[in-house]
Amino acid sequence: MDHLATLKQLIADAEEDVKKGFGGNKAAKVRARKKMQEIKKAAQDLREAMLEQGEQGEQGEPEKPE
Repeated sequence: MDHLATLKQLIADAEEDVKKGFGGNKAAKVRARKKMQEIKKAAQDLREAMLEQGEQGEQGEPEKPE
């Protein structure tokens, strides 16, 4: 769940710069675009963690061979 918390925090951090960027602030646009790249990476990390968990089983533990 740490990945989800990171993603949520990045989105919250980007909100103000996005608003300022749409208001015409060029520096805020640059900051917002940079933050969007970080959000993209965090989303990919979350996706990979979910896939990895799925491969290990629902409890997050490796499946035991029978």
